[in-house]
Amino acid sequence: MARYIGPRTKVARKFGEPIFGPDKYLERKNYPPGQHGQNKKRRKVSEYGLQLREKVKVKYLYGLLERQFKNAFERASRSKGVTGEVLLQILESRLDNTVYRLGIAPSRAAARQLVSHRHITVNGKVVNIPSYQLKPGDIVGVREKSKSLEVIVNSLSDRRYQKVPWLEWDENLMAGKFMSVPQRADIPENINEQLIVELYSK
Repeated sequence: MARYIGPRTKVARKFGEPIFGPDKYLERKNYPPGQHGQNKKRRKVSEYGLQLREKVKVKYLYGLLERQFKNAFERASRSKGVTGEVLLQILESRLDNTVYRLGIAPSRAAARQLVSHRHITVNGKVVNIPSYQLKPGDIVGVREKSKSLEVIVNSLSDRRYQKVPWLEWDENLMAGKFMSVPQRADIPENINEQLIVELYSK
């Protein structure tokens, strides 16, 4: 599966947010990239530009390609509820995102790799599909043979990650429970999902 492997700090500086996780370079240079940096006068961004920027930011944040993101949005628009909120719930319910949220991996990209390389189980069975949609009650764990992997051990010992109310972690079992679909107010990411809805409704 294709994925973004370009410069991450440059993208984070473009949006002014650490969308790939903690970034010491972004803290030092918290202005847009480019030859003139913070001295460059930027043109006023149009309404369409703001909407497109928000969509691109969310794609980078969750590590999705255009087709994957569009499919998620179409699924959200067919579902009951507020489309923007349902879209974020779908993205947060992805297996790779949950592995990252549980602290098993240091980033969403690392979580996606762990899932693809068959290190992660759902309800005791190995699942290697990063976009796998979890349901309330599902148990996400680390495969027995993979519990000593350096990246997993280091990530779990670090535990820098913010706890979220829809996930419950059991340190002894090295497994987490997907308690419920997250509420919008509980999702910590700085996202204006309404701009994305407006973009697709044109």
